[in-house]
Amino acid sequence: MIDKRWIHHPEFTPDEQQIVEELAESLKVTPALAALLVRRGILDFEQSRNFFRPDLSQIHDPFLMKDMDLAVERLTKAISNGEKILIYGDYDVDGTTSVALFYGFLKKIYANLDYYIPDRYEEGYGVSWQSIDWAEQHGFSLIVTLDCGIKSLDKVELAATKGIDFIICDHHRPGNILPAAAAVLDPKREDCPYPYKELTGCGVGFKLLQAFCIQHDIDLESLYQYLDLLVVSIASDIVPITGENRILAYYGLKRLNDSPRTGIKALIQVAGITGTLDITNVVFGLGPRINAAGRIKHAKEAVALLLSEIDEEAQEFAMEINKHNSERRNFDTSITEQALFMIESDSWSATAKSTVLFKEDWHKGVIGIVASRCIEKYHRPTIILTQSHGKAAGSARSVPGFDVYEAIEECADLLEQYGGHTFAAGLTMPLHNLEAFKSRFNEIVSSRILPDQLVPMINIDLLLHLEEISPKFYNILRQMGPFGPGNMTPVFESSYVTLTGKPSLMKEKHIKFDVRQGSSQVYTAVGFGMAHFYPDICMGRPFSICYCLEENNFRDKKTLQLSLKDIKLH
Repeated sequence: MIDKRWIHHPEFTPDEQQIVEELAESLKVTPALAALLVRRGILDFEQSRNFFRPDLSQIHDPFLMKDMDLAVERLTKAISNGEKILIYGDYDVDGTTSVALFYGFLKKIYANLDYYIPDRYEEGYGVSWQSIDWAEQHGFSLIVTLDCGIKSLDKVELAATKGIDFIICDHHRPGNILPAAAAVLDPKREDCPYPYKELTGCGVGFKLLQAFCIQHDIDLESLYQYLDLLVVSIASDIVPITGENRILAYYGLKRLNDSPRTGIKALIQVAGITGTLDITNVVFGLGPRINAAGRIKHAKEAVALLLSEIDEEAQEFAMEINKHNSERRNFDTSITEQALFMIESDSWSATAKSTVLFKEDWHKGVIGIVASRCIEKYHRPTIILTQSHGKAAGSARSVPGFDVYEAIEECADLLEQYGGHTFAAGLTMPLHNLEAFKSRFNEIVSSRILPDQLVPMINIDLLLHLEEISPKFYNILRQMGPFGPGNMTPVFESSYVTLTGKPSLMKEKHIKFDVRQGSSQVYTAVGFGMAHFYPDICMGRPFSICYCLEENNFRDKKTLQLSLKDIKLH
């Protein structure tokens, strides 16, 4: 088991400490809560009000995005002329929610459109050659891509010869040359002045529809009904929940909890999710199920579910998708076991600074998940590859602070295709380049990665005495959500705590015990996957814990408990 690093914020300067005290006084909260706000860049009453009470009026003007005027103009022209419009999205959660949002909204005001999701195995990621042929055969003259297209220069060029225009809505990093489309919407374009760069693909599509509504005096409330789809994309694509994303996620969760659309409601039921949905529920409960459709069968099933308005139909789609998710889990478990065995049984892999594994019969739909599982055990940049159409195709995942996309980009001459983000990417190469790629990728990682980046870390927000915890403290803490990247659930450290009573093991994997600090109230602490600490804490010596605070609802009785992240023995 790798020891984790506990990373503490630098102590406040005297000036910062004064801001904490003034904020605590103006908001009538404890210094600990004020300190959490200051750590998040919230320094005064006005900023606090905006943070605790996000408002849709605060989202940015969509026309600040480069090419937005051109995109609205081309979409308007297509509708005015009765052109056939094809809504094209990727097969993951961001892509399928994008299509459901864009197609679902536009279909209410314009009938001559359809949607297209590429087959993960037959067509691969992004705009496919097959889709261009299909669009031509069916008389489409405009394709709106969502969550893909930024690197589809050759496909856009071919489509133009067939009289088909593109509006590209993407959020991945562009290459040096942009596709020759009617409009290219991507806040990561170097020449794009849009103030918020971390929208999902679904978010970029949403901004195009927002601009369309503004241009045509359409009530934005009719668009905001689709925010439940947008929050699913924000949560599942692991983008920062800051700025505009946080506002959209806040209202998306509100809709998800108050009045979810028929398809999502059915998915919540089959997933067995009860209580209030938050970002974590979406990431681990809804996201994998929506993804499973494209991983195991075809992602158009997910879009059909998300667009469904009939309870019985939605229930059938949801149950089918849940079945795909069970299959996905079985593949995931078995391939992860094989991957870990390959690392452990190979002396080079065991000591390398990166992991690159290939097996020709691994299921392409789960290799990204397997890469993440390998990082949980061996904390280093990881690429898992399988054979697809005679090539090696795979997914890369990284560790905090290391840009895996840049490392892959330096191997571009060995690759046929690649794309992605800092922490996740996809790539395809000829089989005969595998060994050369593995060697060069490891050299690049070894030369750049810092020793600390190879050790998992836990960011501690605050040292907290257990006496400072109260229902009021937790209630204010909860209002700091929605939590996710960029606004993570606060992690606290309490030092020199002592056991009260004997710890218990759950399923031989998890640990549960009661703890106090000095004369504080006794709190129950639960550590999932932390049974290895059992013998040491049973010795009775004081120890330190880091944890998140959560509410446990058992038999309608609510109590606060500590969800452990790690334990340090003294």
